[in-house]
Amino acid sequence: MRRVRFHTYGGPEVLRVEEAEPPVAGPGELLVRTEAIGVTLPCVRRTHGDGNGGGDPLPAVPGGEIAGTVVAVGPEVTGFAVGDRVTSLTFKGSYAELALAPAFLADRIPDDASAVEAVALVRSGQVALAALSTAAPRDGESVLITGAASATGHLAVQLAKLQGVPRVVAAVSSAAKAEFLYGLGADEVVTYDQDSWGEPADIVLDGVGGELLPRALAAVTEGGRLIFFNSGGGTVPAYELLAGSKTVTGLTMRRFTTVHRERYEQHRAQLWELAGAGRLRAAVHAELPLEEAAKAHEIIEARANLGKVVLRP
Repeated sequence: MRRVRFHTYGGPEVLRVEEAEPPVAGPGELLVRTEAIGVTLPCVRRTHGDGNGGGDPLPAVPGGEIAGTVVAVGPEVTGFAVGDRVTSLTFKGSYAELALAPAFLADRIPDDASAVEAVALVRSGQVALAALSTAAPRDGESVLITGAASATGHLAVQLAKLQGVPRVVAAVSSAAKAEFLYGLGADEVVTYDQDSWGEPADIVLDGVGGELLPRALAAVTEGGRLIFFNSGGGTVPAYELLAGSKTVTGLTMRRFTTVHRERYEQHRAQLWELAGAGRLRAAVHAELPLEEAAKAHEIIEARANLGKVVLRP
């Protein structure tokens, strides 16, 4: 099979397509022939040797989400069979024609949905819903979302409006993304380089981090809260928390899927229901062949995407 692997840390140039033996499904795993592979900012950051928990041990196959067809079922797996069309979080090893997926994170793809639609909707939608449910917006509260045009951010904008949030502010790197976000329901669009992001928000969902984190925290109103779900790191100014009585909550999907299993399942059903009814749109910015994984990473690193970037084996 073909796969993409990197042997040294660095930018898109470190990604190489190579031949490899197919993996074998172990206990609790599905072996999936991939039809669509999601490219995410955490995956891109880990090829640089940074991100949550540092870089992947070398050499490594990047990735975090797939959609495709089950070709083998490992021991202790129930509820899935060879031939099922599934999408799943994988956390690693997905840039390949065959990839392993934890069965407990797998989800059947509806007959009327494509693999690309599934990979664009499920992982990013799960992150968006996890962030929103962690924030738990109350009546009348406002929400500001950084990285709002990203695969997760553009779904979070729509989901916040669907939950009745009266003011959703989309924060992005370029004003060129404004039309896209207004079309998804954003009430305001601000760019990172503006001196002011307008009136502070009760809740900030931060999908960027890094140097932007202090700005994101400053955008939280007194007594408000910030949900930090990115792999960019950053430093929280402690005095800002104290003076503004603000809170910061970290969110990782690894923990969320384990600790909040029931909520994860509810979110899964909600995403498919909303998408099937045409109320939630998962935008796909680009579909690229596996051999162009470096180009996919370049798009993400340049923050040029409007929605999801997908690799096709």
